Amino acid sequence: MSLLARYTLGEFLKVLLATLVVATALMIVVGVSKEAIQNGLGFAQIVPLLPYILPEALRFAVPGTTLFAACSVFGRMSATNEVVAVKALGISPLVLLRPVLIASCLLSFASLWLNDVAVSWGRDGIRRVIIESVEEIAYNMLRAQRSYGNDRFSISVMRVEGRTLVQPTITFQPNGDRPAVVMNAESGRLETNPEENTLTVVMQNGSIQIGEQYRVQVPGELRREIPLPDASTGKSLDVGGPSQMPMGRIPAEIESMNLRMDEKRDQLAARAAYQTLTGDFEELTSERWLEEHGAMREAEVRLHRLYTEPHRRWANSLSCLCFVLVGAPLAIRLRNSDFLTSFFLCFMPILLVYYPLLAWGTDRAKSGALPPYTVWLGDAILVLAGAWILRKVMRY
Repeated sequence: MSLLARYTLGEFLKVLLATLVVATALMIVVGVSKEAIQNGLGFAQIVPLLPYILPEALRFAVPGTTLFAACSVFGRMSATNEVVAVKALGISPLVLLRPVLIASCLLSFASLWLNDVAVSWGRDGIRRVIIESVEEIAYNMLRAQRSYGNDRFSISVMRVEGRTLVQPTITFQPNGDRPAVVMNAESGRLETNPEENTLTVVMQNGSIQIGEQYRVQVPGELRREIPLPDASTGKSLDVGGPSQMPMGRIPAEIESMNLRMDEKRDQLAARAAYQTLTGDFEELTSERWLEEHGAMREAEVRLHRLYTEPHRRWANSLSCLCFVLVGAPLAIRLRNSDFLTSFFLCFMPILLVYYPLLAWGTDRAKSGALPPYTVWLGDAILVLAGAWILRKVMRY
């Protein structure tokens, strides 16, 4: 590597590392705050979360800091006529740009890897920490808000004295059309059983009401166990979506979905043919038939999301390279030593063009209206714009 290339790369990496540390710290604060608000976390639960939030923070911080570093370094070099001096010596500006472009390409692959770590190891770790801390989280929220719960159950209390719940009311929402179960008591407490992976609600001198008709008094102790994953309120614990799968698992999931859908289509076709032959036309418009077709449509949407997800991750990760391809030559053309001005003049078109196109392409591809490679539209426009600006830098 030539002296000029080493100098440019060194300047780029120094600015990148400094801004990356600051941006990542801010992202971690935002991530911790979000989890704390959603799950009612205390300080004791926040500290174990930090390593698991780090990959999520880095994958969001890397593209922006890469652009900032490129704009800062090449804006300063152009403003102090270093680029002009290089061109006067008969050296192509590509000598300055090439090591930074290679570094940004490597950062794109690192961003893709961080995305995979964040959705697998990171979110699994967050989920495990929150589940293990459900008891403390519940007590914290009951003390602060006098209520705690999710779609499956809810707890409300008059107050909390130490570890005792005063006049607790617990409502369970069963699946289907079964009536809700409401439990009232004079006092109660929460107990976590890590071995059984359950949260136990222990109530004293209570009553159970099922629906509006059935009610029974239960003197003494009444216990109700809740699986720990069901006892959490955090949206971050939702699993199973394509956006939360490691990249290596997606092809197998696509193959499995296709097999299941083919089997279901064959079953529906055979049933439709039988009902047509037997003249049972009412069954073809029955609620059960419509529900099965609705389930097929949901499966098709999930399949479109699975096909789109690898393209979205690659397109989003390669934004590091695309940002530098636009930002570096544009900063040279602007010849402005104020790095903030250069950065915002580069970032505003990206913010107004790239991200809306990425969001639009992803949304349309996930719905099946457009093919999955539509998500690359924003990257393609940045590459074309960067090539056009770079041509201007090379010629003038």
